Amino acid sequence: MGFSGTIRRSAWTAVAALALLAGGCVSPAGPVEAVRFVSPDRAGELGRGPIRVVAGEGMDNASLEYRSYAVAVERELERIGYQVLPVGARQAPDVQTATVRVERSVLAAADQNRNPVSVGVGGGTGGFGSGVGLGIGINLGGRPKGQVATEMLANIRAGDGTILWEGRASVEAKEGSPMAETQLNAAKLAQGLFTGFPGESGETISVK
Repeated sequence: MGFSGTIRRSAWTAVAALALLAGGCVSPAGPVEAVRFVSPDRAGELGRGPIRVVAGEGMDNASLEYRSYAVAVERELERIGYQVLPVGARQAPDVQTATVRVERSVLAAADQNRNPVSVGVGGGTGGFGSGVGLGIGINLGGRPKGQVATEMLANIRAGDGTILWEGRASVEAKEGSPMAETQLNAAKLAQGLFTGFPGESGETISVK
């Protein structure tokens, strides 16, 4: 299977195992809120053909944490009709590229102020065409138990670099709970982000 295949299988095994745990005694997270932006001229190119999922600047493509999010996105891309290429596949004129970014912030129980923690690099996400990079990481040590907000951002580019689609999904869970951790919220966020793909441009949806 190779190193990359082993990492992908291990990451999804962790996602599946924690998903089973979530169905039992774990406190549920809130619904996923998602918004998508679709190219008005080239939407017909979405949902078909080969696509690669890439790590952004400063991200370790081989880390289990990154692969947990990447594998969740890959599974959704396959579900909607894409042929996901192996890790390390090169860009080509007929290959689309999905870039993913994950950010987390803590809503402290005392004041409910949102405090970003160890966010990644990349552009803003204010509207269609802004572009995103990729970064993952959080350190919750010493903070009061509040809510952890996790946000997944992704865009899909054509082989010529044009952004065809861009989306953002977020979910909140109790700090310290399994749903606040990577492997479990990765699947939940990816599912919310790609529900009804490509979606109505600019419309916010809520996915339980």
